[in-house]
Amino acid sequence: MRKITVVGAGNVGATAAQRLAELELAREVVMIDVADGIPQGKALDQWESAPVEGFDTRVTGSTDYEAARGSELFIVTAGIARKPGMSRDDLLKTNADIVASVSREIARVAPDAIIIMVSNPLDVMSYVAMKASGFPRERVVGMAGVLDTARYRSFIALELDCSVEDIQALVLGGHGDTMVPLVSYTTVSGIPLTQLLPTEKIEELIDRTRKGGAEIVGYLKTGSAYYAPSSAAVQMAEAIARNKRRILPCAAYLNGEYGQEDLFLGVPCKLGEEGLVDILEVELTDHERGELEKSAEAVRSTIAKLDLD
Repeated sequence: MRKITVVGAGNVGATAAQRLAELELAREVVMIDVADGIPQGKALDQWESAPVEGFDTRVTGSTDYEAARGSELFIVTAGIARKPGMSRDDLLKTNADIVASVSREIARVAPDAIIIMVSNPLDVMSYVAMKASGFPRERVVGMAGVLDTARYRSFIALELDCSVEDIQALVLGGHGDTMVPLVSYTTVSGIPLTQLLPTEKIEELIDRTRKGGAEIVGYLKTGSAYYAPSSAAVQMAEAIARNKRRILPCAAYLNGEYGQEDLFLGVPCKLGEEGLVDILEVELTDHERGELEKSAEAVRSTIAKLDLD
């Protein structure tokens, strides 16, 4: 690709920009942020690491979306954290306004671009981005399942004292407490997880996965996760930039798949140069399908709190 833009130069955005540059996924990586000096300074710092890390991707920063004109791919991390006195609905509406504004700017300077949404609440912000940009569903995907699946795999690896590379898993559903780790598709080098761990231990790992982000916030006190989220977003970006046709769990807009319509939900997606190439519908157990329906309803009820008409 010629140019990839990261919107938001905070911890997630800046770390994603560095990873994009080190992988040389584009000739130029641009960081956009409303805080003047932050994207410029971080971009310069990253570019000065190029001789050491050995990449030639130019990294630049700006507050002006004109710097992002013609970008083929955007990773959107913009938004605010909850502050004292704010309700969750306040946070939802504030971030929805920010994401809608960002999405309209993206459509203005790069009408053919693909958007990877990272801002929370993830599934709802993906929906806002698609509506505000006017892009087809193929060009708006949300980063959730890759991160949630990575957490699930990492916890299983700790429990079994084995390599994370040997663990295959899928986590579907909304990015939150209602996410659905698919135990029926979780294996370790092809061995079903249910043959290696008792049910109660698997349930503990699922619970920890659902609370993975909150566990990190609990440690950090004043911040949230950014190393793993940026890695997850960049894995999606790599699949698109290099047309790898990877099958990854992502938040995608559903048109009847899994019995759901008019919402974004984490499902197995094939990603390539077009963005979303295909949604794979896999067989679920009755319990998994019920959990996915609950997750979809949670996302739908959150969307209903926004006036998007």
